[in-house]
Amino acid sequence: MTEVFITDDHPIVLDGLRNLLETSEDILPAGIFQNGTDTLKALKEREPDVLLLDINLPDINGIELSKQIHDTYPELKIIILSVHNEKAVIRSVLQNGVNGYVLKNSIGDDILEAVRKVMDGDLYMCRQTRQIYESEDSNGPDVIPKITRREREILQLVTEGYTSAQIADKLFISPYTVETHRKNLMEKFDVNNMTAIIRYATEFKLL
Repeated sequence: MTEVFITDDHPIVLDGLRNLLETSEDILPAGIFQNGTDTLKALKEREPDVLLLDINLPDINGIELSKQIHDTYPELKIIILSVHNEKAVIRSVLQNGVNGYVLKNSIGDDILEAVRKVMDGDLYMCRQTRQIYESEDSNGPDVIPKITRREREILQLVTEGYTSAQIADKLFISPYTVETHRKNLMEKFDVNNMTAIIRYATEFKLL
């Protein structure tokens, strides 16, 4: 019997996933959680075989959480359940060591198949995820960029409408330094304007 934890902040989704798993004779829903904190607490007491993890959680960045859980419990199979269909998100969590990625609009059979495949040692991606992952026709970064504390500060101020000169005064740095950081951010996000960076940073919860 494969024991599965489910973490999602939507009660309706949790009920649906639990009911789905209960239809299978070889899969047991062993824990239901609505946030990352409760999931981490439960894992200290009991480690299941598989974790179905939503990466949009109210308390912890789910992408960072997936890495933390993988590093702490390397034998635990992690399957991401998400509405995010951006290549950068998919690639980032796969780099974190997760074992599967299933979009939430997939059919129930995809989720059951994902659980069984990862237990067999395979990497599982639903059809839509694999198409996105392998596509050459995507804009923006291939993975979620890692930004520095200073870059985050500048990006936050840009979001609030500050000009480069105002940011320089506020952070006690030169306008040239601000422009250098802005240029570095555009290179990291593979875009040519700050508006696109703000959109990606908001989607990826970097702000």
